[in-house]
Amino acid sequence: MYAVVDIETTGGSFKNEKITEIAIYIYDGEKITDEFVTLINPERNIPYFITSLTGISNEMVADAPCFYEIAKQIVEITTNKIFVAHNAAFDYNFVRNEFKTLGFDFKRETLCTVKLSRKLFPGYKSYSLGEICKHLNINIESRHRAAGDALATVKLFERILAKNEEKGNPVSVKKDKFSIPDGLHPEMTMAKINSLPEETGVYYLLNEKNDIIYIGKSKNIKERIQTHLRNKASRKSIDMAASVVEFWYEVTGNELIALLLESDEIKKYKPIYNRMQRRTAFSYGLISYQDMAGYIHLNIEKNSVGSDPVTTFHNLDEAKLFIEEMIDKFKLCQKFCGLYETSGPCFYRQVNKCVGACTGDETPEKYNVRVRKLIDYCSLGNKSFLLIGEGRNENEMAVVKILNGAYCGFEFFDSSTQLPDWKEIAESIPARADNRDVRMIIKSYLVRHPKTRIVKL
Repeated sequence: MYAVVDIETTGGSFKNEKITEIAIYIYDGEKITDEFVTLINPERNIPYFITSLTGISNEMVADAPCFYEIAKQIVEITTNKIFVAHNAAFDYNFVRNEFKTLGFDFKRETLCTVKLSRKLFPGYKSYSLGEICKHLNINIESRHRAAGDALATVKLFERILAKNEEKGNPVSVKKDKFSIPDGLHPEMTMAKINSLPEETGVYYLLNEKNDIIYIGKSKNIKERIQTHLRNKASRKSIDMAASVVEFWYEVTGNELIALLLESDEIKKYKPIYNRMQRRTAFSYGLISYQDMAGYIHLNIEKNSVGSDPVTTFHNLDEAKLFIEEMIDKFKLCQKFCGLYETSGPCFYRQVNKCVGACTGDETPEKYNVRVRKLIDYCSLGNKSFLLIGEGRNENEMAVVKILNGAYCGFEFFDSSTQLPDWKEIAESIPARADNRDVRMIIKSYLVRHPKTRIVKL
């Protein structure tokens, strides 16, 4: 038996936002046998952009039950059922967290119709609920409302089951080869591990006191956490794995949002094992300085406390590859970029690819113009813009806001709008703390992903 679920929420973060509507249809593989649909009072304001997307307003939920009032019905109707949803990690995470606030550990096996659709109906550009239903001629009534989307998911799941039966492979909850290693906490179970998504995001490891002891980010949350639990490389690793009792996670859809969220959350919670690591994800930096003759030099160095690099890199190889590309792009001198140690001219000068800063044939004023262009290329400066990236599903985009060179925050938005109102979107992004770390993250990401979509403000 399956519980096909769809929810609407006040925003994208399960830790900070709340559910405004839920629809659950019990499906036995042939027909719907039971249902539960209700608006929910989130006990907080519903943002305008959410209302414009879902149609659910503050007035509509004012007299609706709060989650705690319908929690028992949700538990009863989903007991011994597999939790099915389109982008199941999103819906399941929200529902689990609502129950966490009530002191109840809600756990169900899950199936994701996005993943199943990609496997059984390959070749489509988008697998958002709207797009895949359009491809399969499934009608959706009341798009972006829980009942309409959940009923469409039932119809989609029916097609999935039929298609899978043609191939002779019954749909089942994915089993994992991972097994519980010796030495873990007795409350650590395979059910907890199997509930983790294999998607990009931020994860939280909690101990038996419900304290967050470690926060990390990964392109595959489940695999990374399994690595932690198996890690016996050091006493700290063994102790941390033995302390883990529970997980939280937040799917972000792309690496940049994961990096920004991870940085923000580590500063907020200060987990003990993050403090013990005392490491940075960006070990090397590109620094600049001016010599006595007035030429600006660039060099790759290990990052240290108080340093202010032009941009940062995960490792030395990544840094060297970048500077080599920039030497060609901006016609810079190998010697003045730290890649050619000699008392004479650099190799590029010898083959006429360097204009001649290293031999004094090019003045500092002319050479420095191109160096500053590189620095500006890597810098946020005083620019104001939005970075547009992938969201947590095919019908969503992630937007990062930079205002006058300062990081302002990120949010997820519906990506199906043909002509988004970028000004309205920028104003809807909730504020987050700006600091040196997040600026380094953004600068480094843009250097490594030069084709990132940018909308100027």
